[in-house]
Amino acid sequence: MQITHEWAREKGACDGGMQWFQEHFPDGGDYQEILDELAKENRSDWASWLIQNAGRLNTVLEIDGNLDVEHSIFFAGFIRVKGFLRAAKRIIAGSGIKAGWGIEAGSGIEAGWGIEAGWGIKAGSGIEAGSGIKAGSGIEAGWGIKAGWGIEAGSGIKAGSGIEAGWGIEAGSGIKAGSGIEAGSGIKAGSGIEAGSGIKAGWGIEAGSDWGIYAGLRVRISMKAEYALVVAKTEPRNIICGTFKTAQEKPETSEGDQAEAAV
Repeated sequence: MQITHEWAREKGACDGGMQWFQEHFPDGGDYQEILDELAKENRSDWASWLIQNAGRLNTVLEIDGNLDVEHSIFFAGFIRVKGFLRAAKRIIAGSGIKAGWGIEAGSGIEAGWGIEAGWGIKAGSGIEAGSGIKAGSGIEAGWGIKAGWGIEAGSGIKAGSGIEAGWGIEAGSGIKAGSGIEAGSGIKAGSGIEAGSGIKAGWGIEAGSDWGIYAGLRVRISMKAEYALVVAKTEPRNIICGTFKTAQEKPETSEGDQAEAAV
């Protein structure tokens, strides 16, 4: 796929991005070659913009062993590595990321689809996937962890800020977040569950036997009644810190309501 200067202008590329593009690719350039050059300079902002506007590709970057680079990795399609995947800076894939061993990035990891590792997943900043995130061992992020579907780890899940999943969150050991934890369905941990603010699940919340659930660990005492909440359909049996609140049922939408909303 060829990217031209005219296309970039029509899509609203910023002045700095246009200047860089003209200097590095005076006659325009191949989509992936542009991403490769941006990766060498660790321009994740421009790479994300390009993937968002040019779209993901069906191409696959397949490595039989390890892929280890001292800069970023930006790919418009699917990244599949049989061994260990590591980037000193950021990893961005237009579709999915899969490694037979671990995945590690000095800053963030981002995929349009899912992220899966046979071992652990670790990022210096955030981890985000359009569908699920799954690791054979632990998942750790300096910032937040967000998945459109579920988050699953063989051992613990730890985030410097929030953890959010459209479906469930499940960890073989503990789940720990600097701010809130939220799941569209259930939250289950082999040991404790700790959150800087609230913990919310569409279904149940379950910590390991003889382990506790702690909500609002970073909330001011005067604000705990509002923000240190544990929300689920049924009350978990081991809340140590936080106030339980029953999750509200979503109102059923009739066919007439759906048709009206679609107009």
